[in-house]
Amino acid sequence: MAIKEVFLALGLASLLLFHVEAHTGFVSFNYAGNGPSNWGNLAAEYKSCSSGTIQSPINILQDNATLNTKLHDLSRLYVDANATLINNGFNVMLKFEKSGGLLLQDGKNYSLKELHWHAPSEHTIDNQKYPLELQMVHESEEEDGNVAIVAILYDFGNTDPFLYQLKDWVAQLAKEHCSLDEEIQVPIGPVRTKSLKRHSRRFFKYVGSLTTPPCTEKVTWYILGKVRKVSKEQVALIKSSLAPEFQNNARPIQSSNERNVELYDESKCNPHSQ
Repeated sequence: MAIKEVFLALGLASLLLFHVEAHTGFVSFNYAGNGPSNWGNLAAEYKSCSSGTIQSPINILQDNATLNTKLHDLSRLYVDANATLINNGFNVMLKFEKSGGLLLQDGKNYSLKELHWHAPSEHTIDNQKYPLELQMVHESEEEDGNVAIVAILYDFGNTDPFLYQLKDWVAQLAKEHCSLDEEIQVPIGPVRTKSLKRHSRRFFKYVGSLTTPPCTEKVTWYILGKVRKVSKEQVALIKSSLAPEFQNNARPIQSSNERNVELYDESKCNPHSQ
């Protein structure tokens, strides 16, 4: 491998680490004063936030999505794993000690490294915004720097079982003060992932970016078509852990720039499915 390729791989492999740690003792940003429209001017490392051409989130127009019969179901082999709940100032994140299991897609194994919540949702479907979005961040096990994020949208309704198991620890975060230079971590031991790995009969796929600085591009997104339920109390608890300027931590919709959004629909890809 050429020296240039080695440095490129190392740089891409550090994407997740930078995503998690970029704001600790670094340039502050928020969703008000130094809001999303100004992120690209805050630091050289953030320039993609303003100059990038494949930024996230986007509005997904279902009628414009391209059915891809070569796509297959999102095979997610998640396992119960030790994790730490983190309030990093700009969102609430669950970081797995090693891995929360695997996502199998495009002939690659992606390891589940972390997940975090945005309220309201960042992605929209047919211009509809939802109260909550869960983003599950996976890193390629080939150490090539490729990142895949599976997003679940939530509407108000019954209690979400995954969040329910975390309620006491999220409440503990809410009692603590957190700023951008003060990250609060609460080890919580094994986390049950069963409710996260439901069969996905429909999803949208596109290539975009991280939705917070440094807004790194070439991230593959999978937006599940099934909208799940979450209680108003659960959303309020997640938001209460953050400072007021971060309680509505959804980046505005970015231009699609005529990007292709692919659709997987089990009923159309597999005519024998129920």
